Amino acid sequence: MKIFIRSKSLFMFVILMFISMKIHSLQFEVLSGRTKCIAEDIKSHSMTVGKYHIVNPNESHPLPDTHKVTLRVTSTHGNTFHYADNVHEGHFAFETTEAGDYMACFYAADHKPPVTMTINFDWKSGVAAKDWTNVAKKGSIDLMELELKKMYEHVQSIHDEMFYLREREEEMQELNRSTNSKMAWMTGLSICVCLSVAGLQLWHLKTFFEKKKLI
Repeated sequence: MKIFIRSKSLFMFVILMFISMKIHSLQFEVLSGRTKCIAEDIKSHSMTVGKYHIVNPNESHPLPDTHKVTLRVTSTHGNTFHYADNVHEGHFAFETTEAGDYMACFYAADHKPPVTMTINFDWKSGVAAKDWTNVAKKGSIDLMELELKKMYEHVQSIHDEMFYLREREEEMQELNRSTNSKMAWMTGLSICVCLSVAGLQLWHLKTFFEKKKLI
């Protein structure tokens, strides 16, 4: 039984490690004249870095002039953290100031005939966004010390992530309570309206039948 509990705890720890290390490396296509956006939920005061470039459709020739994109990275409140206009490639790095969904939108200028571009995008945040090679060089520390520092950063990131998820859960619970309260008021109001309409109908029918001397 103890072995099972330890295995389960280790499994949860590994899952949390993957949650704290947010890495998005992907390829996607953008048609000229269109926009494609990618969103990432990042907590506040977290480092995030990204690299992107257009894949050359013909490696034996230079990249065509038509293969350029415009990228804008914005926060959940619409603040712009990175903007590049008509580029083949680029990168960005910044520390978030607010929690929420950050959006990276790629726009390809319109061309006739239409052109389809393949973009390679590598987006990292949290512990994965740190350059550990430079940390080792600047600090003049040995390999063991570097690994310990990585482990400490991972544990700290998991700790922060758990509190962040708890805050989001409390926000959702508050939203559910508010929604349930409003629904209860709306249900009560609907019942009152229905009863009022039913009473008016009965009164109208009674008055009508009395005038016709049917009752």
